[in-house]
Amino acid sequence: MSDTRRNEAITVGGVTVRPGRRSRIQLPFAKVATGSDDTLPVAVINGRSSGPHVWLSAAIHGDELNGVEIVRRVMRHLDPKNLRGAVIAVPIVNPLGFMIESRYLPDRRDLNRAFPGSSRGSTASRLAHLFMEQIVAQSSVGIDLHTASNHRINIPQIRADIDDAATLKLARAFRAPFTIHAKARDGSLRQAARELGATVLVYEAGQAHRFDSAAIETGTAGVLRTLTSLGMLDGRLPRAKPTRLIRHTRWVRARRGGLAEINVKLGQHVEEGEHIAAISDAFGSRPTQVKATETGWIIAQTQRPLVNSGDAIAHIARETGPDKDEPAERRR
Repeated sequence: MSDTRRNEAITVGGVTVRPGRRSRIQLPFAKVATGSDDTLPVAVINGRSSGPHVWLSAAIHGDELNGVEIVRRVMRHLDPKNLRGAVIAVPIVNPLGFMIESRYLPDRRDLNRAFPGSSRGSTASRLAHLFMEQIVAQSSVGIDLHTASNHRINIPQIRADIDDAATLKLARAFRAPFTIHAKARDGSLRQAARELGATVLVYEAGQAHRFDSAAIETGTAGVLRTLTSLGMLDGRLPRAKPTRLIRHTRWVRARRGGLAEINVKLGQHVEEGEHIAAISDAFGSRPTQVKATETGWIIAQTQRPLVNSGDAIAHIARETGPDKDEPAERRR
């Protein structure tokens, strides 16, 4: 039976949001070159009844836009009068990078390597510290939304520690096509939040600089399923196939430079030794075939036809058992 106890007020950046209300808040984090304040945009939807506190974050890398639209769509479904618990939404965690569509801050720092940050450090460090202090410290669950980087595209997938029972339960509720086991990287939001006791999912889908409708729809439905599984929302959601748990992945890399023709699609199942691409010179002569090094599913691939020796071509989620394989690549 749902908990119908009266919720409590939440204070973010000195603004108190009472139960059954929503509020938009601007948190100053830096003085920019013009001398004005740059701010972190936050929306607090505080439910009338008590329940978990969940944060939603996107655009930690300023060129990763799908998550921004996912947060916007999720917020349209949230009514504080019917919500149990609270959602703290931060659609643009890296406003400076977002304005110039850059993965990084203007000083070329990666914000997702700056957590938990410091109030006296670089701009990245100060922004990370503010996010931890005002958002993460008030939340028990976080969903951090990303896309692929470096001219790559990802099939919708969750990155999480599936050895943790609470995390696995949320990943199963989200129901992305794939859930990839990955330990958190030092300096990442996921690592810093885990150290504070939060359960965190990282959603990866689509490519940078673009809105991908399928990735956005899958992510929006996944977030709403997760909130429903936590008892925060009522109602039924569209059905989705159970997520496929993957412990090990490997990138197939180019053995020569040239122009690549990719012959596989995201989600396609390939057999070891199957031709997945061909690389040739500017005249198209004497193409070199690129073969799958594993049997499994294509979960990411390059979007660039120009490749150099060693460049990543396609990312395969492997079917083979964990006792025979190396750990999955980690990025977030």
